[in-house]
Amino acid sequence: MDLSRLCIHTITTKPWPIETALERFSARGVAGMTVWRDALEGRDIAAAGRRIRDAGMAVVSLCRGGFFPAETAAARQEAIDDNRRAVEEAAALGAPLVVLVCGAVPGQPLDVSRGQIRDGIEAVLPDAQAAGVRLGIEPLHPMYADSRSAINTMAQANDMAEAIGSPFAGVVVDVYHLWWDPDLEAEIGRCGRMGKLFAFHVCDWRTPTEDLLLDRGLMGEGCIDIPQIRGWVEEAGFDGYNEVEIFSERYWAIEQEQFLGRIIEAYTTYS
Repeated sequence: MDLSRLCIHTITTKPWPIETALERFSARGVAGMTVWRDALEGRDIAAAGRRIRDAGMAVVSLCRGGFFPAETAAARQEAIDDNRRAVEEAAALGAPLVVLVCGAVPGQPLDVSRGQIRDGIEAVLPDAQAAGVRLGIEPLHPMYADSRSAINTMAQANDMAEAIGSPFAGVVVDVYHLWWDPDLEAEIGRCGRMGKLFAFHVCDWRTPTEDLLLDRGLMGEGCIDIPQIRGWVEEAGFDGYNEVEIFSERYWAIEQEQFLGRIIEAYTTYS
């Protein structure tokens, strides 16, 4: 059983505090952890990073930054300031990447939101570069275009990363958001050629899905051809972690040690 590239997000086992998660992940041979900012509340961030590494795991990334669009300049500046804090937290944790859920404003034209996203990323880039932390633009499924992200396709994320033109700005591929895209293979290849493929997230799309946010499935439970997409990602030159990111009320409700076992089984069988 090869778990050398398996990373699990703290949000996946949300009921566990980060201390329990790192202990249980490490005991099962999980190689990496992506930390959500809520898991660090009230904690010494640098010490948390050391504990993860001392447990034998890599700190893969910090989730999440973004949410740049807003109707007022003051609110957009608040978002920029929060993203600067996220960069500081990532540097303290020892995370090389901040994942960006870029944001949108209901009723605001998407092209306006995209312009505000680019402006926000460019405002934060000097801080990111100084800290040695990369920023990963994560395109989200179009169902989230109202309020979570105006970046909804791999092409849009690639276009923005290319236009920004910094080695510290790239793209995060999440199969849940992108599996449906007929241009996905080509755009993953393009991202790889640009050297901007920063992260790869896996889970599955349950059919029928009962909640558009909180009903993600374990790998193999749904309709996504994860091995095919993973093949495209690896052909594009990506050799990083396969990050299991699952938001699921049904799985948060069960005993988490059992759930962790099912994650590992699904990962080794269907990813």
